[in-house]
Amino acid sequence: MICINNVCYEVVEEQRDGFNEEAFRARYSEILARYDYIVGDWGYGQLRLKGFFDDQNQKASFDTKISTLTEYLYEYCNFGCPYFVVKKMKNQKLAEAQSDNSVLDG
Repeated sequence: MICINNVCYEVVEEQRDGFNEEAFRARYSEILARYDYIVGDWGYGQLRLKGFFDDQNQKASFDTKISTLTEYLYEYCNFGCPYFVVKKMKNQKLAEAQSDNSVLDG
């Protein structure tokens, strides 16, 4: 679990060791907090982040639905590039994760 500015995310997909927490924190922008998912892809040593919505989210246009991830990767990312997908944790799931961590810590 990664928390930035009181918004927590969990890595739900990672290809070719694409996730680097330090780089994610450095590139993260507050505007990304509105999205349900963030996709990070690497090209030429640079991490690029793009937000996507859950398919049922009313704010989602066709191109910003997470179901279009495969098309995004094919069209906008370098072939075979390392990438990752993080999902924003809902409040209930976040509370459960924090509870589990406190049990493990205690």
